[in-house]
Amino acid sequence: MEPVPGRRWQKVLYERQPFPDNYVDQRFLGELRKNVHARRYRYQAVVFQSGAVVQQLCSVCIFVVTWWYMDAGMLSPQGLFGVALVSSLLGYVLFDAVDGGAGRRESGRTRWADLKSTLVFAAFTYGFSPVLKTLTESISTDTIYAMSALMLLGHLIFFDYGANAAIVSSTLSLNMAIFASVCLASRLPRSLHAFVMVTFAMQIFALWPMLQKKLKAQTPRCYVGVTVLFALAALAGLATVSSVGAVLFTSLLLAISCLCPYCLIRFQLTKDNIHGPWDEAEIKEDLSRFLM
Repeated sequence: MEPVPGRRWQKVLYERQPFPDNYVDQRFLGELRKNVHARRYRYQAVVFQSGAVVQQLCSVCIFVVTWWYMDAGMLSPQGLFGVALVSSLLGYVLFDAVDGGAGRRESGRTRWADLKSTLVFAAFTYGFSPVLKTLTESISTDTIYAMSALMLLGHLIFFDYGANAAIVSSTLSLNMAIFASVCLASRLPRSLHAFVMVTFAMQIFALWPMLQKKLKAQTPRCYVGVTVLFALAALAGLATVSSVGAVLFTSLLLAISCLCPYCLIRFQLTKDNIHGPWDEAEIKEDLSRFLM
C-alpha cells in the first residue's frame, strides 16, 4: 500500500490510516537518542569500590589458611580464640568510635543486648560442638572439601558488595559461608577446634563486613588502609602454605583492583545504547491510588 498524497502519517493506534503497519516517516529517527542513561566512571572511584571484592576474597583466603593451620596442628584453638576475642573487642570499640555512637543511638540497641547475644551464641555453639564434630562422619573427606569450595564460591557470588542487583542476598551468602565452616570444622581433631572454627567464621563473615561498610561510609581513607593491610595479611598467610598459590592470588587481586576497573572504563567508551519511539512505554505516574 502506497502512502496517500496529502495525507500525513500519525503515530497513533486508535485511527485507521492508509499506510502499511510498518510504515514510518522521516520524523521517526529524529527522536533517536544515544547513551541516555550511560554512566561515566572515574578510575579512582572504581578502584575504591573494588575494595569490597578484594576484602571478601581475602576473608575467604584467611579463613581457609587458618583452617589449614589448625588441621595441621600448627595453630592451637586456644591461641586462635584469644586472637579472635581481642580482635572482636577492638573492632567493637572501633565500630562505635567511627561515627561517635550515632548508629547505635538510631538503632536503640544497647551494649548489654550485644553482650547477651554474644554469650547466647557462644554457649549454643560450644554446647553443640560435639554434634558439629561428628555431623559429617559418614561423608567422605573429598566430598566435604568439594562442598566447602562450592559454598565459599556461592558466598562470594551472592555477597552484598553494594550493588543493587537481584542476585545479591546477604542472608544466603552468610548461610553458605557458615555451612562451609561447619563442613571444614567437622574434619578438625577435636570438638574445641570445631567450636573455635565456627566462631571465627562468624566473626570474619558476619561481623567483619559490618565494620568494613561503616569504615567505607565514614572514613574512606581508613577503609583503603585497612583493605591494603588485610590483603597483605592474607597474602603473607597464603605464602606460608603455598608460594604458587600466593602468586596466583596476588595476580587475582591486582586484576580485580587495577585491570578490571581499567577495562570497565575503556568499554564504557564504546557503549552505544539507542533510545527512541520504539522503546517500551514506562508508566511514571503513581498508580497506588487505584489499589485502595
